[in-house]
Amino acid sequence: MTKSILCAIDISQDNDTKVLEIADKLAKVDDARLDVITVVPNFGMTLVGSFFDENFQKQAVADAKSALKTRVEQILGLERNTSIRHIVATGSAYEEILEVATQINTDLIVIGAHKPDLKEFLIGPNAARVVRHSNCSVYVVREA
Repeated sequence: MTKSILCAIDISQDNDTKVLEIADKLAKVDDARLDVITVVPNFGMTLVGSFFDENFQKQAVADAKSALKTRVEQILGLERNTSIRHIVATGSAYEEILEVATQINTDLIVIGAHKPDLKEFLIGPNAARVVRHSNCSVYVVREA
């Protein structure tokens, strides 16, 4: 029985409707808690980090949290949105998804996957890395 589902979306993309809907349906089946996560890059740690204002990272996280709440509300509705935890992590997408899943004892990660381009064949997409390294089950939603 699933008690906790972590749905990972990329708010910079506009193709997460199906991922969120499936995560919501799976959560409702087992009356599980649904958490939605997005990950923003760590601008302070990159080579170009020195070019950003010192508050840029904080503002990026705040903007991402607002955008995440708005996106979830648009897709799942206001009432459902109020019962969902919105998580914004900073760093590498797959690493942060796995770290948060461990910290909150997630039973299932729901993540979207798109058709990989050439660079992803060389380094591997985030969904593949999450599947490969996760300690819990992972449900991968493919693009239509």
